[in-house]
Amino acid sequence: MVSYEKLKTARKNGRPTGAAYVKEIFELPLELHGDRRFGDDLAIMGGVGLIDKRPVTFIAMEKGTDLQSRMARNFGCPKPEGYRKALRLMQQAEKFHRPVICFVDTLGAYPGADAEERGQGQAIAENIMEMMGLRTPVVSVVIGEGGSGGALALASANKVFILENAVYSVISPEGCASILWKESSQENVAKAADCLHITADDMQAFGVAEDVIPENFENFPVMCRAMKAQLSAALDELCGLSEEELLAQRYRRFRKFGNFEEKNRRS
Repeated sequence: MVSYEKLKTARKNGRPTGAAYVKEIFELPLELHGDRRFGDDLAIMGGVGLIDKRPVTFIAMEKGTDLQSRMARNFGCPKPEGYRKALRLMQQAEKFHRPVICFVDTLGAYPGADAEERGQGQAIAENIMEMMGLRTPVVSVVIGEGGSGGALALASANKVFILENAVYSVISPEGCASILWKESSQENVAKAADCLHITADDMQAFGVAEDVIPENFENFPVMCRAMKAQLSAALDELCGLSEEELLAQRYRRFRKFGNFEEKNRRS
């Protein structure tokens, strides 16, 4: 039941959203809009700002804070134009040699028919493929729920951090329960959450996340200052690598997941 409790905490109303982190962490943030193809998806916000006087590109999944804003932002479930906006900003960052920082918080990609008509699967796949070859540092932070490919499209990074009560999963526990037991009852969802190993501690143990960030929402500015220092240190390390070293480090990071599974099978 520990995993299920973490899941409920990650989805709790009042938990800071991506926009709150952007406001607290970045100096002089300038938001940019649109994918230059279809429109501007409000489920993803992105732009340019400063961290300790270093120009960076920020990209954040944004759920909204009340019913009206959540409906406008699809409850944080991006459509293809959202992923294409994120990719446009990442490619712009590569062109101008800016690091990229992503904040991940989504149930998953928007599942509507209109999103499928505009190439939802292709947009996610293109993001993952392009991020793996991006010649600039990428750091991602899972701040709430990292759901399936919709989250991975902004988390194919050199380093991934996760908040202590955030979760990261290949499928939602509800979806897993409906597949395995044909019913998404609370008992089955809790059982699925445990089977999926979705907690921050699990992610660190598996090597999916480099570090777990403590939460302190009662003093959010202090928490964000600590996160800012951690992000700045990560960028110092990654910006010291050549482009070839950066790509090799990112490749090795993801290859070791397969090695972990192989070791488990053998044991």
